[in-house]
Amino acid sequence: MNSASATSFAKIILIGEHAVVYGQPAIALPVPTITLTATLTPRADGAQLIHSTYYAGTLQAAATTPFSGIATLIAQLLGHFTATTQGFDLTIQSQLPAERGMGSSAATATALVRAFFKAFNAPLDRPMLLDWVGVSERLIHGNPSGLDAATTSAEAPQWFVRGTAPAPIAFPQAGSLVIADTGVMGQTGAAVAAVAAARAKDPAVVDRELATIGAAVRQAAAGLADSDLPRLGAALDAAQRSLTTLGVSAPVLQRLIDAAHRAGALGAKLTGSGQGGCMIALAATPEDARRIEAALRVAGAATTWRHDFAESEALS
Repeated sequence: MNSASATSFAKIILIGEHAVVYGQPAIALPVPTITLTATLTPRADGAQLIHSTYYAGTLQAAATTPFSGIATLIAQLLGHFTATTQGFDLTIQSQLPAERGMGSSAATATALVRAFFKAFNAPLDRPMLLDWVGVSERLIHGNPSGLDAATTSAEAPQWFVRGTAPAPIAFPQAGSLVIADTGVMGQTGAAVAAVAAARAKDPAVVDRELATIGAAVRQAAAGLADSDLPRLGAALDAAQRSLTTLGVSAPVLQRLIDAAHRAGALGAKLTGSGQGGCMIALAATPEDARRIEAALRVAGAATTWRHDFAESEALS
């Protein structure tokens, strides 16, 4: 093993949460200003130590912690490279808040896989990367759509339909997204299970809302292609109404969504699993985005970020 370092990005689901699990499309984008770096340094004493805000300790002890999915991925990577007794320090430096719908687990896995393959001088193509990231994502989330892995490892916004290869999608050069953290952890497993339970109880109602979200995603794609920000904002609002009906929003999210609208947002919704986590608001100009950010902080947002669509276009 050689010393190696690799990075990944946060991701934001623009639109399509929950419905993507049931075959509807979704649009997501990497946020290159919010990064995660994994650094591997070999040790001669055989100790396998992890240093991060998510977990600090030995690889073996991580098996009984919430970090166990990532620990299993590391163990399988070591086995793949016939290096199960190789000592190392693994340092994870992340700007991503955990359990906020920004893809922290997939970003961690993406950077880890890249770092291990670099450390062992092995080639790594994108399908192989996604396969490896899927190891921990399945353990952590149970039935992941694959959207997080596809986007945290991407260099451009993604159009995603489960079971098909993600495809880059063009974004306008005008407009901004304001991202706000409620300060409350999202509940990915619980939210996904709640939608599944509701669908089992009343499939007609839930399928109608899922189809409505799918239609909103297609409307959003048209708005992006035509640089029609009001149309995009209307699609975000339509998706939020359906997500609320599905029971995956929360008062803390709605408070920020309402504040964003009062500050002039063209549209606003939760992003990620919901029941906490983050929300997004669409702004027409950087000046509007700054005003919305200020309003969200006053309304109680723990942290805010801004992503200009021009950044997405530059990546694609």
